[in-house]
Amino acid sequence: MKKQLMGILAVLLFCNCQLFAQVKDSIISLQEIKITQPAKVSNQLDKAFKQSFPGAENVKWYKQDKDYLAKFIQNDLKHNALYQKNGYLKYDVSFGFEQHLPKDVRQMIQASYDDFKITRAVNVKEGDRDIWVVNLEGQKHFVILRVEEKELEEVERFTKSM
Repeated sequence: MKKQLMGILAVLLFCNCQLFAQVKDSIISLQEIKITQPAKVSNQLDKAFKQSFPGAENVKWYKQDKDYLAKFIQNDLKHNALYQKNGYLKYDVSFGFEQHLPKDVRQMIQASYDDFKITRAVNVKEGDRDIWVVNLEGQKHFVILRVEEKELEEVERFTKSM
């Protein structure tokens, strides 16, 4: 599951078609996610979704293998939530910016990377895990951070071409 989660994060950050996962300091390619045409969902799944995401707008459902992917907007954030057909939420990914980060997470990042600007923030909730993946931009570098349980980890650093 950790491989799948890291792969999803990479594709979401770079918005390309392939997934990548980090496994013990190495990057491996994962199978491409194929989303089929819009799907109808059961009453059980619809009820579970509405309970988890009250007030969700522009909800679109897609079949993904045996699961169902809901794409929607809630509180000005775009979300992708993956459900099993019985209504079990596997994960929710929301896409935001600096203002969507919790105050303590934003302060931790700014304290460690005061010369960088937060350009994008993605929140992944999977089970009991709440992970923020944050893109930073500095004068000479781009940085991708991962924040989970008040621990900040630099996942990758790219040098800007001058």
